[in-house]
Amino acid sequence: MEPITFSTEDGVLLEGELRLPDGPPRGTATICHPHPRHGGSKDHPILWAIRNELAHRGFAVLSFNFRGVMKSGGTYGGGHDEIRDVRAAIDRSRDEAPGEPVVVCGWSFGANVALREALDDPRLAALALVGIPLQPGDIELPALPRGDGLGGMRAPVLLLAGEHDEYCPPEDLRALAAEFRRASVEILDGTDHYLWRREREAAGLIGGFVDRALAEAPG
Repeated sequence: MEPITFSTEDGVLLEGELRLPDGPPRGTATICHPHPRHGGSKDHPILWAIRNELAHRGFAVLSFNFRGVMKSGGTYGGGHDEIRDVRAAIDRSRDEAPGEPVVVCGWSFGANVALREALDDPRLAALALVGIPLQPGDIELPALPRGDGLGGMRAPVLLLAGEHDEYCPPEDLRALAAEFRRASVEILDGTDHYLWRREREAAGLIGGFVDRALAEAPG
C-alpha cells in the first residue's frame, strides 16, 4: 500500500492510498467513502474488501479521503465540491494505467457523489454503487438526477444494497435501476446498510460485475 497525495482542480490537497496489482494493471478503480459528517472515511471494512478484491483482479485501486476528512485539506463541500475530489482521484489513478478502463465504486454518500460525477465523465467503463441513499432521512445529500438524467449514461451500473438497508430500500433501488440504460441490482439478504460480515461477499459481486462489464465493452 502506497500513501499518496494529489490535488483537485480548485487546489485542495487530498490524501489517499494506492494499491497496485501483482502484475501490470488492466485498469484503474477509485473508491469513494461514506458521509464526512457521519464518520465516513476511506478506512472501513467494506471499502478495504472492495479494494482488495479489485486489486486481486488486476486493477490499480485508489482509496482517498474527501476534503475535510482526516489529513485531506479543505472543508466539507456539501456533496457538491466532492465531485471535484472524485475527478481528481480518477485523474491520479490513471497515472498508473494510462488509457486503460476506469472503474468507480462508491458507498452511501460516496455512491451519491460517484454517480453525479460519472454522469459527466465519459472515461468510465463501469460504476458500482453500494447502499446509495434513496431515503436519506436527516442525512444531508444533494438530490440525484432522475429519468432522462440517468438514461443518458452509457457505462454499466451495479446497484448493491442489503435487504434491510433503511437508506436504500430494495424496492426503491429497483425503481432507480429501471432509469439507467444498463443497470443490474444485487440485494444481500439478511443485512443492512453496513453489510457487516458480508463485506467479502459484496466485494466479490462487485468484482464479478466489473469483469463482465469490461468483457462486454466495445473494442
